[in-house]
Amino acid sequence: MPELPQKKVGIIACSGEELAEGTVTRLAALKVLERLRPGDTVTICLPLFLAGGEGDRAFAKFYPTIAIDGCEKRCAYRGTEMYSNRPAGSIVVTDLVAQQNLDQPEGKRKLNAAGMLVVDVVAQQVVEQVDSLLSKGWSRRKGTFAQAESGQEAKEEIVATCACGSGIPIQKIIVNGEEMNLVALPIIFQNLVEAKKAPSEPVLAEIMATVKIYNSIDPGVEPAIRQAVDCEYQAYWQTHEASHA
Repeated sequence: MPELPQKKVGIIACSGEELAEGTVTRLAALKVLERLRPGDTVTICLPLFLAGGEGDRAFAKFYPTIAIDGCEKRCAYRGTEMYSNRPAGSIVVTDLVAQQNLDQPEGKRKLNAAGMLVVDVVAQQVVEQVDSLLSKGWSRRKGTFAQAESGQEAKEEIVATCACGSGIPIQKIIVNGEEMNLVALPIIFQNLVEAKKAPSEPVLAEIMATVKIYNSIDPGVEPAIRQAVDCEYQAYWQTHEASHA
């Protein structure tokens, strides 16, 4: 079974620039990513995510994410839910300001003092959600909460990273003349090669069973996907064998 990277929490912030609250979301996210929880969080770029960023969408599918929205439109939350998975946490700046009776933030490129205070409050709320999410079991195969298995999460060097470098590999294959992305396929191939499993029908069946854990496969297209995966693995095996000859 492929081993996906250590569990982290994705932070996806609103990209709205017409409101001060949009600036609040970005500064709060940056504070969490760089200063408060750099080893436990990655950033997800909302414009890239909405444009079809494969790494970002794959991360949000298998890892918990927190959406930080500036207003009630909740673009970050809705975009994540539409294209990947429902966010595990959510913060709306306008709601938080009202709930805590804070002064309204002002300024777009440069926030006023009230705005910087809201940044601190939002960042702290995000930290609390991050800590809560990391204390819970999360099934990366299903993208939902599960019973935590003790001792499985390895420690990592503390660095601020983005979801595009999250370590969830995606491989493009051609199925019926069209491109298709399969999450975790490179890791699946790598594990089988390291186990010295040459291409064969049983190995192909093993590959497809694992592929279905990480990807939604349409039964009607499965035979074509199976054929494409078979060709890809044979090529991968031959390349590996040639490099070790």
